[in-house]
Amino acid sequence: MPERLSGIYGILPADLDLGDLLERAEAALRGGVRILQLRDKKQGFKKGLKRAQALRTLTRPYGARLIINDSLQLALESEADGVHLGRGDDAAGLSGLRSKAGGLLTGITCRADAAFAKFALDQGADYVSFGAIWPTRSKPEVPAIGLPRLIKARQMFPDANICAIGGITSERLPEVRAAGADCAAVISGLFTADDIEAEARAMVEAWKP
Repeated sequence: MPERLSGIYGILPADLDLGDLLERAEAALRGGVRILQLRDKKQGFKKGLKRAQALRTLTRPYGARLIINDSLQLALESEADGVHLGRGDDAAGLSGLRSKAGGLLTGITCRADAAFAKFALDQGADYVSFGAIWPTRSKPEVPAIGLPRLIKARQMFPDANICAIGGITSERLPEVRAAGADCAAVISGLFTADDIEAEARAMVEAWKP
């Protein structure tokens, strides 16, 4: 059985300046979020490592997991808790990646592809993400799959950690949980709020059964 994940999974907006990144991250942590992902596409490794290390220092006192998007090397060197990969990253070589990742949590974006999710889980992924559940401002090009596909994924993979993503707000969290998700990944629904800490607290509360 994989290590269980649960709750609100905050994905920090990409390419913020470092001060803004840390301020938003800490507000989410103060509000109770205990999983944060760094998703920086344009920073380069050296700058990305500095940002990841700063987040690692920030998350430790809260007992929060730090997940790095796209880069296994960055996750390892920053002493993060995990790495998250999309289909265009190293996911096709996941069997080799599992041994390289060691004790890191490994997550894979599956969108609506159940066959790919099965492959990823068979190769040792710790969690798979499905979405966009609803249309999302963060990735408007990704088609919405709706809650029925999430329900089907839970039926197909009863023992897997499943993360839902896309268009999730605090009001929608109870139905996402009821559909079978272990985690709800949020970007704009959390990090564009006027009061991130208050919104994080509302989301954490809304997730409770």
